[in-house]
Amino acid sequence: MKILLAVDGSAASTRAARETIRLFEHGAEPARITLFHADAPLMKAVAIELGPEAAAEYHASNSRYAMKGARAALRRAGVPFVEKAVVADPAPGIVREAKAGKYDLIVMGSHGRTALQGVLLGSVTTKVIAQTEVPVLVVR
Repeated sequence: MKILLAVDGSAASTRAARETIRLFEHGAEPARITLFHADAPLMKAVAIELGPEAAAEYHASNSRYAMKGARAALRRAGVPFVEKAVVADPAPGIVREAKAGKYDLIVMGSHGRTALQGVLLGSVTTKVIAQTEVPVLVVR
């Protein structure tokens, strides 16, 4: 089973990592896990002002931070994984990666917003569920 563990650096992401560990430990076959972060692109004017090297470091730093908690949980459990970070709007980035990588499951944390908050603020989880054909496990 190929699992895409999509993280954003929140406590919800760490909970999703713990659930992924349980899936790994109880699976009939060893899971192949990808720890994934999609960092939203900078506004064009900001990217130009920063320059390509500083913009790349900005995105790399965001991804390191976003993966930190989940990475630590996976390592403590001795679960093998690979990491992948992209610069993309999070929901479309996750959906594209899941399809391109032919994943069997996407695991994501949810911040637990109400329906109204989700409508007003947007929800990456809701967008991923609506846009992908890959099953999504949402961890709260």
